[in-house]
Parts: sequence; structure tokens; C-alpha cells
Amino acid sequence: MKAIPLSITCLLALAGCQTVPDRLPQAEPAPAAACYFPTGQSAPDETLSVLTASIDVLEAWGFSLETTDTELGLVSASRERELIGYYDRYDYDYGYGSGFRLFGGFGIGRGVGIGVGGSFGPGFGQQPVEVERVSLLARDGHLRISRDIRRFDHLGDLRESYSASNDDFCGRFQDAFSSSVTPQGAS
Repeated sequence: MKAIPLSITCLLALAGCQTVPDRLPQAEPAPAAACYFPTGQSAPDETLSVLTASIDVLEAWGFSLETTDTELGLVSASRERELIGYYDRYDYDYGYGSGFRLFGGFGIGRGVGIGVGGSFGPGFGQQPVEVERVSLLARDGHLRISRDIRRFDHLGDLRESYSASNDDFCGRFQDAFSSSVTPQGAS
């Protein structure tokens, strides 16, 4: 009879060890200030022209359009490239590291058998890839850019993921966007 209250006490003691995070997840590193800039077009009906110009810039840079929502002013695009020479030096499945594997076995049953085999060279699979995703939000005369990069190995497993909303990319986008949008006074 005393085992039940003791087990409940232990369960309650372990349940008290759970903690909540001290802050909500955030993009690390934080997006650069250049990733939020005025478009010069604040009327709600001009959001479509801002999105069209943004899509033109992204497509010129090799991005493929994924989703758009004109009511929200949201555009999402991505591009993918193969990573030549990208590998994990400790990933022996891909053939890096020792480069030679020896395997074998020994068994006793109705007879005795010994087997030895070996392999040399890389494993076979797909090429490692980098996927770059960009999301744009056009609201209240401003454009907000969010960009992240994810790298996948030859098995399709995620190896790296980081926020890439930096000054370089956002500055180049801002320059290309402003040159593609006609000024309000021009016709």
C-alpha cells in the first residue's frame, strides 16, 4: 500500500523539475536594419505594384516564386544550388574520413564460416544542396525582407540553418527594387 503514495510523490517531484524557456525563440542573428525600408508607395492599391516589382527582382536573381498573398502583401520565393565539396569530415557514410572500410563476420552453426569484405570510396546519394528562402512583406508603405539559408547533406538531412537577413543582401535588394520602381512623379 505504501508503494503507490511513494511513486506518486516521486512522479510529482519529477514533474516539478520541468521549466519554461525564459524567452520566446528569436531569429539569430537579428535582421539588419536595411531589411526594412520605405517603398515610397503607401496607398493600399499600390501594394500590388510593390509586390510585382519585388517579384521581378527576385526572378531576375534566380528565385522561384512559391506563394503570394496580395491581401496580406506577402511574397515567398526560394532558390536552390548544389554544394560542390560540402561535406562533414566525420561523416563516414559519404566516404570521407578513413576512406577504407573493412567488415566481416564469424559464425558457428551447422558449420563454421568466416567472411571478410571491404569497400573503398564515397557513398552514393544525392548532391548536398543549399536552399535559400526569401519572404517579403509589403505593408503601410514599407517593405520587410526575411531571408534564411538551409544546407542539406547528400542524404537530405539538415546540416546548417541560419538567418541571413544581412545588410549586403537587403542593400542590394533595396537598390534593385528602387531602380525597378518608377518614381511617383514620373509617368
